[in-house]
Amino acid sequence: MEQPGLVAPRALDEQLCFALHSASRAMTGCYRPVLDEIGLTYSQYAVLLVLWAEESIPQRELGERMYLDSGTLSPLLTRLESRGLITRARRPDDERTVQISLTTEGAALRERAAVVQDQVVRTTGMSSEEIVALRDDLQRLAARLRAGADGGPARPDPGTD
Repeated sequence: MEQPGLVAPRALDEQLCFALHSASRAMTGCYRPVLDEIGLTYSQYAVLLVLWAEESIPQRELGERMYLDSGTLSPLLTRLESRGLITRARRPDDERTVQISLTTEGAALRERAAVVQDQVVRTTGMSSEEIVALRDDLQRLAARLRAGADGGPARPDPGTD
C-alpha cells in the first residue's frame, strides 16, 4: 500500500535523469572515434575548446567554466601539458594564480579538430536550429538545477530566456 504523499518510482526509461545520462553517453561516444584520431579525450577536447577561444585563462576560471573541481581538472591539465599542448605558469602579478595557456602545438591542433564538430552535427541528424534550441534548453535546465542544488531559487541564468 502506498503512503500518502509518496510517488511510486517510475520505470528507468521514464526518468529524465536517465534520458540525460543516456544522451550524454551517446554524445560522448559519438565524439570518441573522431577524437581518438587526434589523440584527445572528450574532456581534453573541451579544455582545448576554451583555450582555442581564449588562448590563456586562469586555472580557477577554467574549472568554473567547465564545472570541474581542481582534483578533476589538475590531472587533465597535467596530461595536456605533458603532450605539449598547454603550459601552466604562476602569474608574475599574482603568484596565487596559475595561468593556463595554449602552446603553438595546441593551437595547431585546432585545425585537425575542426572536423570533429561537423561530423558530430551530421551524426545527430538535427538541423542547426534544432541543435541550438536543444542546447539552450539544456543550459537553462542545468542553470535551474545548479541554482536549486545551491539552495537558491530555481531560475535560468539571466539572458537565456
